[in-house]
Amino acid sequence: MNLFLKASNVAHENLKQPKKFLKKLQGSLVVDQEYDVYDLVMMLAINPSDKKTFQRHISEGDLVIVYERHDSMKAIKVQDGSELQNRFGVFKHSDWIGKPFGSKVFNQKGKFVYLLAPTPELWTLVLSHRTQILYIADISFVISFLEIVPGCVVLESGTGSGSLTTSLARAVAPTGHVYTFDFHEPRAASAREDFEKIGMSQLITVNVRDIQGEGFPEKFEGTIDSVFLDLPQPWLAIPSAGKMLKQDGVICSFSPCIEQVQRSCEALRSSNFTDIRTFEILLRTYEVRGGKEGLGTIEEGDFVGSLPRKRPYSNGHSSNVVRETASCVVARPCSESRGHTGYLTFARFCLTI
Repeated sequence: MNLFLKASNVAHENLKQPKKFLKKLQGSLVVDQEYDVYDLVMMLAINPSDKKTFQRHISEGDLVIVYERHDSMKAIKVQDGSELQNRFGVFKHSDWIGKPFGSKVFNQKGKFVYLLAPTPELWTLVLSHRTQILYIADISFVISFLEIVPGCVVLESGTGSGSLTTSLARAVAPTGHVYTFDFHEPRAASAREDFEKIGMSQLITVNVRDIQGEGFPEKFEGTIDSVFLDLPQPWLAIPSAGKMLKQDGVICSFSPCIEQVQRSCEALRSSNFTDIRTFEILLRTYEVRGGKEGLGTIEEGDFVGSLPRKRPYSNGHSSNVVRETASCVVARPCSESRGHTGYLTFARFCLTI
């Protein structure tokens, strides 16, 4: 505990001279073998003024997410002189330039859209589906259980549409890197173009390679923090992945069928992996809406719903009670919630000593 307290006290004073800071930290602290000093610095020396964020104002050539509603979004490259036409009318790109991301912009008819920054979460919802993709529930779980932090080096096999890759890149930024592989060259080229559009090409290297047949390149052996596999036969790539991982590195395999999971677990056990666990993530989305509860009239004694008002004057021929119309909030599960997507199998690599 003293290690973390001492490191945090001096971390922010030495951000601009990391090498000098590392020597100072190593010389002044007794570091236990289970900690890596560089990793400790990366976790603690976070200066909010140096935080990498999107350029907050929209410029020509920027990619923006035009948000109409939660199920209607589109990625648009801003070009002066161009227009967006949708069900609300015409929106001129020239009106967007100079506005901050998150702006609500109107057209001449008084209709509006929102201009949002292309975060990995939003990009997942608007990208072109060249393959089946992972969604936010699975992605967040993968990043957490792969223990990915800034500075990590990650291997991914099965680039596909790049949905997970963009989130991996943000997780390892600014000093880490993601090496992603796909056997299909046109698909890899399309993914590379997408990463350039959203400004993540410096964090991602796209390669064309059949990992199931050839394995990962030998140059990564023993240098990788985490591996993610999205392959039809992941058990073929698991022995190679084990060679790439550092001691205590973590692997994840995504498979839609439980038979794939069974064979993968067998391969993991025979390749020096331990702590093997499989999860299925089921996300249930709710709609919460405000509205008015129109209650009309009910018979006396029927008190289902809201309480009745004071009983009006009655001459004995009528027993109706007038009910008020009340505002209410209704919550219910969305009818279009996604069900099964796939199984996530995690394991930790341990060398036999």
